[in-house]
Amino acid sequence: MQTHNDPFPAARFIKEIGRGVKGARSMSREDAASLYGAMLDGRVSDLELGGILLAMRIKGESVEELAGFMDAAERSFAPLPSPAGEFAPVLIPSYNGARKLANLTPLLALLLAREGVPTLVHGVRTDPGRVTTAEILGEMGLAEAGSSAELQDAFAAHRPAFMAIETLAPALAHQLSLRRILGVRNSTHTLVKILQPFEGPALRLVSYTHPEYLETLAQYFTTAAPHARGDAFLMRGTEGETVANPHRAQQIDWFHAGTRTLLVERDAPTDDLSQVPEARDAAATASWIAAALRGEVPVPRSILNQVAQCVRASRALRS
Repeated sequence: MQTHNDPFPAARFIKEIGRGVKGARSMSREDAASLYGAMLDGRVSDLELGGILLAMRIKGESVEELAGFMDAAERSFAPLPSPAGEFAPVLIPSYNGARKLANLTPLLALLLAREGVPTLVHGVRTDPGRVTTAEILGEMGLAEAGSSAELQDAFAAHRPAFMAIETLAPALAHQLSLRRILGVRNSTHTLVKILQPFEGPALRLVSYTHPEYLETLAQYFTTAAPHARGDAFLMRGTEGETVANPHRAQQIDWFHAGTRTLLVERDAPTDDLSQVPEARDAAATASWIAAALRGEVPVPRSILNQVAQCVRASRALRS
């Protein structure tokens, strides 16, 4: 009888997913959960693990595979207690940071928290060559949350909370770290963006970078994600982040109880650009965001609209 610590024989899975874009076959949800669970447990050899990650990178995840991976992912960490109050929590994954535009994800989080919405930003602390949300929040004096109790304290004080993925889900963080070895992202980079770690319903803000993920994620939220886990807003990322582009709002699709609704239409091209920070480093961005919160510089209209939509959906999830 195989135990939790026994090596996991992955060859039969690699045989199916490793035949290239045209020849590969997708796994069932149950097989995907079994394989990914073994990967998270460290029961897959390094050789097989590298083969799996690269095969999935080439093939791309099916909806059933994403669902199975998520089933295993959610079993790998303890869920967070849902905060009390009139709003369901809003989840903002932040795993990209910004390179060309200033990273305004912290502004989105702070505006939501100011409205009384429990707002959890989860992601990476640093990313070489990019300015991360964690770095900007740190410049603003907002400490990283290291426990559920610290999350609840932040929510009660109407502050957004940032929790590093290493704290939230250590096994997933290890999978993310393999990018430094292989040089490419893997399926876990998609999973953390659709993660819902709370016990009760929450609103997930989800972004995609590559167009093919729009329909994959749309199918996932329509057919495979448990409706009891809450809603999702899906949009094209602003450099991979889930904050609206300050100059031209992206389309946002809302997924609620298996139904997809166009929530925000994409703005037409315009030369009328919003005021944004000139410098993009963490300190300068933090200073500009603080000025925006004081009303000294205008908050981009697209971000204000995103906040309003989140507040409505968050309240509706509780009612």
